[in-house]
Amino acid sequence: MAVPSPTIASLIVAVGGSIGAAARYNAGRFVGHLVGVNAAFPWPTLTVNVVGSLLMGLLTGWLARHGDPGETWRLLLGVGVLGGFTTFSSFSLELVLLVERGQPSLAAIYAAVSVAAGIAGLFLGLMVMRAAA
Repeated sequence: MAVPSPTIASLIVAVGGSIGAAARYNAGRFVGHLVGVNAAFPWPTLTVNVVGSLLMGLLTGWLARHGDPGETWRLLLGVGVLGGFTTFSSFSLELVLLVERGQPSLAAIYAAVSVAAGIAGLFLGLMVMRAAA
């Protein structure tokens, strides 16, 4: 399997990421249109996270069953497209891999710290910017 240079790998991820980000935007708009843009529950984000995780599972399962088609495809589809669509799919894959490797405690810690630290980081960022305003 040929591994692309770091520059080419970055370009492959960027192309896939742009596709995934556009797909995420349009999927969110579509779901928002279905449920109403003023819905109290964040259905668009939930839907994208679940669909992205499903697609990551399908991709990972396909790669495991049919063999690795090459680093380029993994970078384009897994890191780029699905990473641009939702990083939650990467989080979900890493969490499941920890469980499958017999490390459920580490998986629980990873999940708890990821959610708590992500939320804390967002609050901190908001507080800093609000204080600066």
